[in-house]
Amino acid sequence: MRTGARRTRLIVAFVVLAALLAVALLLSLFLGSESLSPGSVIDALFRPDDASRAALNIVRKVRLPRTGAAALSGAALALCGAQMQTVFRNPLADPFVLGVTSGASFGVAIVVLVAGTGSSLWIGGLDVVGRLGITGAAFAGAVSVTFVALAVSRRVRGTASVLIVGLMIGYLLAALVTLLVAQADPIRLKQYSTWGFGSFQAVTNNELQIMAPVVAAGLLLSLLAAKSLNALLLGERYAESMGVSVKRDRFLILLVASLLAGVVTAFAGPIGFIGIACPHLARPLVQTSDHRALLPASAMIGSIMALGAAVAAQTPSVTGVLPLNAITAILGVPVVIWVLTRRSRTEAIT
Repeated sequence: MRTGARRTRLIVAFVVLAALLAVALLLSLFLGSESLSPGSVIDALFRPDDASRAALNIVRKVRLPRTGAAALSGAALALCGAQMQTVFRNPLADPFVLGVTSGASFGVAIVVLVAGTGSSLWIGGLDVVGRLGITGAAFAGAVSVTFVALAVSRRVRGTASVLIVGLMIGYLLAALVTLLVAQADPIRLKQYSTWGFGSFQAVTNNELQIMAPVVAAGLLLSLLAAKSLNALLLGERYAESMGVSVKRDRFLILLVASLLAGVVTAFAGPIGFIGIACPHLARPLVQTSDHRALLPASAMIGSIMALGAAVAAQTPSVTGVLPLNAITAILGVPVVIWVLTRRSRTEAIT
């Protein structure tokens, strides 16, 4: 494909993604478990003096933070998946599959079930110190698992081995969490179980003030790593010949990915499939492996998918809130199957 045609295709792709993202944002603001007229939502957003108290509470205290949390979380998880798939040279790598999300969940379990930091149904009732404690514990757990997987990837050959190790780590941490659950206080257990379903609904404005700058910084650092990721895509020897410090850059890339996965898991719960599915949806859309285009496209698709899942879990016809993990699985599983099928056909041909 010629350079001009390729550039035109990229522009069209990003315009389409931007339009879909705008639609997803609007749907998240205008739809919810409580039915509000479009005029009521607009008044609550732009004319608060004319809006009812109920509309103000629903839109500004529930839907706005939910929308922000979903958009940021989806972008963060999608970037984590894209970076891990390149670093580990594995099309099925993502925070959930490699056990990174399990590590973050284990950190949260330690704080909520053992330390007893939780004081409400979710983490929304925590003070700033409590929220930062949960975030730090999730980050520490995510980082630990990430670098165990990285160490294993250096010692074994074949992408399947790394995936198996990640799954084993996930099973081990799940077993440890089960032991903690068996001894937990019923109130703390209810907090942790509710958190484990995953939800953007419970993220408050105060929590979003902590989550947003951390995720935004992580997203920026991820996008700045595009050059190193492009070099790593062609192998470590090629990257070194291009002047890339492979060990340092890989360490920093995975550190940022762990930060993003840990923060999202701490506030929204363990969310699967977005990280693995979105990069594979982005590649045929932008038709390039250049991370300067792939990363922002993946992030936008991640935001769209997360917002769509949030809306599906909150529609007026639904009584209560559906578990977010169930929605993302329904959206993501077909993509994973498609990736495996496509890869098997490619290997059969070659």
